[in-house]
Amino acid sequence: MKTSITERSPPSSRPADTAPARGAETKFRVLSALSFSHFLNDMTQSTILAIYPLLKGNFDLSFAQVGLVSMVYQLTASMMQPLVGRYTDRHPLPYSLSFGMGATLLGLLVLAYAGNFSTLLVAAALVGTGSAVFHPEASRIARMAAGGRHGLAQSIFQVGGNAGSAAGPLIAAGLVIPQGQRSVAWLALAALVGIVLLQRIGRWYKKAQALRPASSRAASTAAILPPHQVRLAIVVLLVLIFSKYFYLASLTNYYTFYLMDRFAVTMQSAQLHLFVFLLAAAAGTLLGGPIGDRIGRKRVIWFSILGVAPFTLALPHLDLAWTTAFTVIIGFVIASAFSAILVFAQELMPGKIGAVSGLFFGFAFGMGGLGAAVLGMVADARGIEYVYAICAYLPLLGLLTALLPDLPHRRHASAPASGPIPDSAITAP
Repeated sequence: MKTSITERSPPSSRPADTAPARGAETKFRVLSALSFSHFLNDMTQSTILAIYPLLKGNFDLSFAQVGLVSMVYQLTASMMQPLVGRYTDRHPLPYSLSFGMGATLLGLLVLAYAGNFSTLLVAAALVGTGSAVFHPEASRIARMAAGGRHGLAQSIFQVGGNAGSAAGPLIAAGLVIPQGQRSVAWLALAALVGIVLLQRIGRWYKKAQALRPASSRAASTAAILPPHQVRLAIVVLLVLIFSKYFYLASLTNYYTFYLMDRFAVTMQSAQLHLFVFLLAAAAGTLLGGPIGDRIGRKRVIWFSILGVAPFTLALPHLDLAWTTAFTVIIGFVIASAFSAILVFAQELMPGKIGAVSGLFFGFAFGMGGLGAAVLGMVADARGIEYVYAICAYLPLLGLLTALLPDLPHRRHASAPASGPIPDSAITAP
């Protein structure tokens, strides 16, 4: 049964990214469709991360080679995302999301039938291309559908991705590892569902963009701070992204190896522990945005980055039960940072939503990929436990949050950038 998504918003001549709107409507059905698409996208990608032990055994890979596979995937996404976002700020491409998911689908099929290490790298690059197209454009659409509640919108969008990341290890443990590498091809069906849904979202995006007042587009480019303050704030936010994603690289890529090496757990048990961590991260993501809408994003950033430091510092010295408990806390707390950081950056540079989203998603992917490669080499040289001993100090970079400016805090602070949207612009399954 198909249900029409009704989207009615009064037209506004005020700046789309900065002015409050009376009666602005948050388009939850659009956000839900985006979130589910994000779930499918990141589920397929996290499955690749979760089967690294299988690939390591099949191809006799070193930790450094495992890190290289991750680096190719994430750096491909990192380099392309800012370019995609900057281009689509000027030339919107409503159906580019389906193209991105198509690249992911192709990458999954290549991975399923890869016969050597070089082919694994090709598959990783294709999946990275899919992410590069998906994330900046989907983030832009989430902002258009926010009705001024930008933190909430980004959290809804992000929680789908984090939930998908959490599902990846379960699929790996229940399907791919027992059935073997070629069973990855079944994930192409999920990517195909994503393509169909993203076509419908693209239809809504096209109509919403066409109805957006030209005056709003021009006014939205007005800066709220002097350029030097904006540049400093962007640098600080990028450093915080570095601390978050470099640390997360240690968990998403090597947590299973750490558990198997230190506590002698089975591969399936390690995958379940990874799932619990990623599930906690998904829950934290959902809370970070709306809390930032209410109390201010700078406070959320303080708590999310610096607040996790006591737990990361203790983690290398704990037994299995406490390791599981502390990684749940770490995942829950640190995951709330990204939505707050992204929306903070978007508010610093209104009118450049695609470029900002592409820069921050790309940098996050890049740091994740670089972290995977560097930490893989550290693990080969000094052992997997040493990785967590040195990464424990990264959250202390959260002290730099003190350098961020205090932006004016307004609840539901913006009108939807799209203006009035027709009732039948998108249908949901």
